[in-house]
Amino acid sequence: MLERIIADFLVIIHLAFICFVLFGGILVIRWKWVSIFHLPSVVWGALIEVQGWICPLTPLEQQFRHLAGQSGYTGGFIEYYLIPIIYPSGLTRPTQMAIGLFVIVINLIIYGRCFYHVRQNRG
Repeated sequence: MLERIIADFLVIIHLAFICFVLFGGILVIRWKWVSIFHLPSVVWGALIEVQGWICPLTPLEQQFRHLAGQSGYTGGFIEYYLIPIIYPSGLTRPTQMAIGLFVIVINLIIYGRCFYHVRQNRG
């Protein structure tokens, strides 16, 4: 029972991290200090997608699912939980590259806006 709770908690943490990578730049607009945590998270999230790596949280979650007597899954978190919703046919390498580039572009836009506002406030 505890193993299942831990596995479910890891899914929530994983999803929260993905949301932070994608939308944490919005927090930076309000609180500049968040960038100390957000920028490394963006780099990590983009590298995971662009390089085709598996996030370390995925095997950890799978391990706890097995310990709980549940069946695990192959592939990564995005492939198992998110891609079936967004892309029912499955994750392809070009799609994975597009996700990584999306992470980079959306954050470049947000940080560009932040730096623009900082420069305007100084002038």
